[in-house]
Amino acid sequence: MKVVFLDRDGIINVERGEYTFKIEDLKIVPDLLESALLFYNAGYKFIIISNQGGISKGIYSKKEVLQIDNILRKTFVEKGMEILDSFYCPHYDGIENCLCRKPKSLMLEKALAKYDIQNEDTLFIGDSERDRKAGESLSIKSYLVKANSSILKLSNLLLNE
Repeated sequence: MKVVFLDRDGIINVERGEYTFKIEDLKIVPDLLESALLFYNAGYKFIIISNQGGISKGIYSKKEVLQIDNILRKTFVEKGMEILDSFYCPHYDGIENCLCRKPKSLMLEKALAKYDIQNEDTLFIGDSERDRKAGESLSIKSYLVKANSSILKLSNLLLNE
């Protein structure tokens, strides 16, 4: 199975400079769905890998993260695609130590194991160095793009290699 791991805030939805947990604040990054459709039509599945430290800070709840996740899933389905799964870390390193918060790789490891995914069949697209480090620690091809920017050019480049 070929998989594209996607960071959430800044890659799928617009990074606002503060936590996105309210439905009314959710806005999809331009060209994201068009880019995702290119990957989907090339046989890729999608898994979201996201740090959600606002849970640990008490700013929002797991329920609110799942509400956003459900909207993202519905948005993909409306375009004829699906999100295979979502993994999020509810911890914040200033409060607790965990093994799942990126740049650590536990979320990716869980996804690889759950779906029996081979590292060489995966890509990770993120907007921060911690995304790249998490992917590369498991030999996953990892690509950084500027937060809130289109990944269309990257999608075309990767799919036409």
